Amino acid sequence: MGILSGNQEKQPLHYGEVYSLWGYLSTLKGNDVSYQTMYNHAGDKDLQRIIEELVQGIKQESEEVEQVLKANGVVLPPTPPERSVAKSEDIPVGAKMNDPEISAAISMNIAQGLVACSQAIGQSAREDIAMLFGKFHMNKMQAGAKALKLNKDKGWLIVPPLHK
Repeated sequence: MGILSGNQEKQPLHYGEVYSLWGYLSTLKGNDVSYQTMYNHAGDKDLQRIIEELVQGIKQESEEVEQVLKANGVVLPPTPPERSVAKSEDIPVGAKMNDPEISAAISMNIAQGLVACSQAIGQSAREDIAMLFGKFHMNKMQAGAKALKLNKDKGWLIVPPLHK
């Protein structure tokens, strides 16, 4: 019988796995309230739809990570309070994030999430944890593709100088 073989869910998490799960959940919770705020600022309906999808994905992923952490006796990170709903038109122009800024911030978060998921996959000793982060990675790839298409379609994509 090999090291850490058998039912993975009965095996202990190592410190790296705990930290990856805890940090990922903490980031999800922060992104959740950030996206709620961004939704209030967004004027573009397509951007609002992507934000809604991201928030739904965050809630699903949060539940899955919380289950693993609770099952392993790890205290969960704090959850920030939900944000109030506001109409974009009611936010003063000088205080309002514009749609290209929102979309760029979302794209950056997705890219950072891809890196975090890849790192967690690479350090996992438990296959179930690696597979969980693999699923999250796939979710982020799909969200990133939607965000890229939106940025291109709306003319919001800022590219570095193109090489010919």
